Amino acid sequence: MEIAVIGNSEFILGFRLAGIHKTYAAENDEKLIEHITSVLRDNDVGILVLNSSDMEKVPRKLRATLENSVKPTVIAIGAEEGGLSMREKIKRSVGVDLWK
Repeated sequence: MEIAVIGNSEFILGFRLAGIHKTYAAENDEKLIEHITSVLRDNDVGILVLNSSDMEKVPRKLRATLENSVKPTVIAIGAEEGGLSMREKIKRSVGVDLWK
């Protein structure tokens, strides 16, 4: 399983430096949606990382798909977000609570 990161060039830079190969620059909303759709079809991706502010730009139907996705598990980082915590997302994707 691989990690994919989608966001503006500043957001993905640190992930590239950390050795993540599947990084996609999305400088506008159309590219963002295009890259998300592509990553959702990629069976090798187990985790998709997005910026919280980019998550807000995604159309409601696609956002619901992302929020309910188990594979890949979608993690929005940045600003405070509602919804499931990272712990709950990992529990849902792995099937067991790793903190217990």
